[in-house]
Amino acid sequence: MTKPLILVVDDEDTVREVLRRYLEREGYLVAEAANSHQALQVTRETPPALVILDWMLPGADGLEVADELRRLLAVPIIMLTAKSAQHDRILGLERGVDDYVVKPFSPRELVLRVGAVLRRSSEVHEAVTEPLACAGMVLDPGTHTLKIGEQEIDLTAKEFDLLYHLMRHPRQVFSRDQLLDQVWGFEFYGDPSTVTVHIRRLREKLEPDPSNPIYLLTVWGVGYKFQDSQ
Repeated sequence: MTKPLILVVDDEDTVREVLRRYLEREGYLVAEAANSHQALQVTRETPPALVILDWMLPGADGLEVADELRRLLAVPIIMLTAKSAQHDRILGLERGVDDYVVKPFSPRELVLRVGAVLRRSSEVHEAVTEPLACAGMVLDPGTHTLKIGEQEIDLTAKEFDLLYHLMRHPRQVFSRDQLLDQVWGFEFYGDPSTVTVHIRRLREKLEPDPSNPIYLLTVWGVGYKFQDSQ
């Protein structure tokens, strides 16, 4: 069985070395990049299963690199950042980052997050082989796209996972903690705002009027559900 390849993108040699040591100890293959150019080159030549990406890189910040990576590959991204403010964190989530870790961080915790993200991604992709159709929408696991009528909508890896989970259980209400556990794959490390941001992004992509959703509904004081009929 091929071991997952993790790409570590950070301009600090020490950070890359520490992460390589911890990841390899858990059986992962590791590729390294010190800047955005190297990160994109590695991704083109040897597509990774997951990217650990530093927010502050020479020449281009991590969010710009994340955008470029998304154009090349539907790959989960964990952002390393020294920015602890909530608005910075939400900005990263809005740009399609799957998770974030604030520096200084625990390498062991980061490796646990890597495992959780990969595990959930693998479980979803293995479980889904046929398109899922509901409420006039078609969610295609082969292309990671959403079709509404004839319009095709691109989704990030985690947007796809979240929408699939909700569409698979129409009208069932999930709390943010439940969605963190069942979609992101970690119960104790996740920030509930991660779910809120991804719900908002999905509404912007699939709702006729995102401010008055008819599919992704909020059940106040409880959580979210997918409404499959009007």
